[in-house]
Amino acid sequence: MAEENIEIRTADRAADALLVRPDSGDALPAVINLTDGLGFRPAFAEQSKRIAERGYVVLTPNIFYRISKSPVFPFEPDFGTERTKERFRELTAPLAPAAMARDGSAYIDYPASQKFVTGGPMGVIGFCFAGKFALNVAAARPDRIAAVASFHGGGLFTDNMDSPHLVLPRVKARLYFGHAANDAGMPSEAIEKFEWALRSWGGDYASETYEAKHGWMIPGGRVYDPENAERGFEKLMEVLDDTLQSAETRHQTAQ
Repeated sequence: MAEENIEIRTADRAADALLVRPDSGDALPAVINLTDGLGFRPAFAEQSKRIAERGYVVLTPNIFYRISKSPVFPFEPDFGTERTKERFRELTAPLAPAAMARDGSAYIDYPASQKFVTGGPMGVIGFCFAGKFALNVAAARPDRIAAVASFHGGGLFTDNMDSPHLVLPRVKARLYFGHAANDAGMPSEAIEKFEWALRSWGGDYASETYEAKHGWMIPGGRVYDPENAERGFEKLMEVLDDTLQSAETRHQTAQ
């Protein structure tokens, strides 16, 4: 496995990122892995490597680069404390939808310029806060993003004028949303409204609620749920494989 710590030039400044890919001379599809609200950490590095092992080039940027290089929490985060909530608000404040779109384009253009990445469609994954980030990237770059997966995404449907669901008409990707049960950031009422918006959109999508807590996908957290995390990972790979890899590439990867 080839790993490289890189910097990506965005419209604002350089973003630190991890790029991982199999030790292969073949050009492979690219996947952008957008972290949750705690930012880049070893659990995401391991997850990105696991995706790469299945035949992908995976870029995992520090989405909070405007505020800090990784790690973005200089203390042990605990969302039960005001200190953590205040830091989270500081990290996410610059990430308005327009900033997500600009950053997403930079995250697409970097791997697209590499000889070890195919010229075909890409995928984007978002966790927690970054679920809406992933959706905004797909809307900004429908020319390249063909697969989107969001896990325990928050605020996907709101009453605000910049609610993420409003970008759906510009999205051409296959979408997958794995919601958490009893999630304050995406309660059942919001999930129902979001699924109504998805039906109205009319594209290729799946949306389901896991009997798991917000954050269940990421190892190391108190709510990590290995069984549901494995189920979610296989759902993710199904979306990526079916959308991004040709039958021939899947065959070569399996050998």
